[in-house]
Amino acid sequence: MEKIIKRFVLACIPLLALVACKKEGDLVVYAPGTTANISTSASAVAATPADSLKTVFTVSWSSPRYSVDSSTVKYIVEIDSSGRNFSKAVSKTVTGLLSASYTAKELNNILLGYGFSFGVAYDMDIRVTSSYANNNEQLKSATIKVKMTPYKIPPKVAPPASGKLFLVGSATAGGWGNPVPTPTQEFSKIDSVTYAGVFDLTGGNEFLILPVNGDWSHKYSVGDKSVTGLNAGGSFGYDLSDNIPAPGTSGKYLIKLDFQAGKFTVTPFTGVLPVNLFMVGDATAGGWSNPVPVPTQQFTRVNSSQFELTTAITGGKQYLLLPVNGDWSHKFSVEDNSIASLKTGGTFKYDAPANFPGPDVTGNYKFVVNFATYTYTVTKQ
Repeated sequence: MEKIIKRFVLACIPLLALVACKKEGDLVVYAPGTTANISTSASAVAATPADSLKTVFTVSWSSPRYSVDSSTVKYIVEIDSSGRNFSKAVSKTVTGLLSASYTAKELNNILLGYGFSFGVAYDMDIRVTSSYANNNEQLKSATIKVKMTPYKIPPKVAPPASGKLFLVGSATAGGWGNPVPTPTQEFSKIDSVTYAGVFDLTGGNEFLILPVNGDWSHKYSVGDKSVTGLNAGGSFGYDLSDNIPAPGTSGKYLIKLDFQAGKFTVTPFTGVLPVNLFMVGDATAGGWSNPVPVPTQQFTRVNSSQFELTTAITGGKQYLLLPVNGDWSHKFSVEDNSIASLKTGGTFKYDAPANFPGPDVTGNYKFVVNFATYTYTVTKQ
């Protein structure tokens, strides 16, 4: 019996060899795809609030010709502010299509998300990345530049019709006395929907914000003061039921209200807020003599954080701002006075190395200095 089995095995070996060596067909090799060519429905987009739900912009592209069912091909459309190489891109993913559309609201949200100003046109970069469904063989298109302008949307909370805001409450120096002391408890208006001020707050107490000083009829407040973290910021509204809780520690704080978003913040103020402010320099009538002549070179404090002065300026000269008249110990100044735009305004610092560059043309100018934002403007009168 053993001999029979051996003979059978030996007889099968050639057959197994034939089977093992049988040549199969060539493996399928897919041709590489090609970079998509993209185009846009417009070179500039400036929608309006009325267009909010309408399609106002479309990105289209050619097929990358992958060797798969085209319905499975993946495309990522990226939009970003020009010059950032898509480092902060907002993406939209589509599959099997050769275009992607955007409503006015979608684009507006993207633009406002970058902190862009209403009504200002910005250069935006757009590209499309194609790939297989599993992200293999990604091919990036060329970049197209399109100008996009964000439109103004109604603010979540209506700003004060008075154009003014005042701080009142047990957390303030004036307590609940109304009218409140001015200018120290009045906010500065940064723009149509933003107000800010620097205030001394007593820790653990409360405050409200009034649109009219001396009037209790209306106020800006919060819905529930027990919400955790509200003493550092949160949502606010018009005539809500609760006072706003102040931070736990007494000190100087910067309070900002964003009516567009319906949000406020309360943060420790780390800058220097002077009690008085004076101008010195060869751009002024008093030259570099210190103390400076008053009142012609002394600013007027108009609210908690803003000072103003209208005075004669000699063109092409320089100046500094002093917190104490007659004292050179400290000053408000700029980092680099070779920047031409600083002649009409910009940012400043405490004890920075350079003088302010004055306007080029001799004349009367109004200077507005805001310590809530550490910015200033210079306007010819």
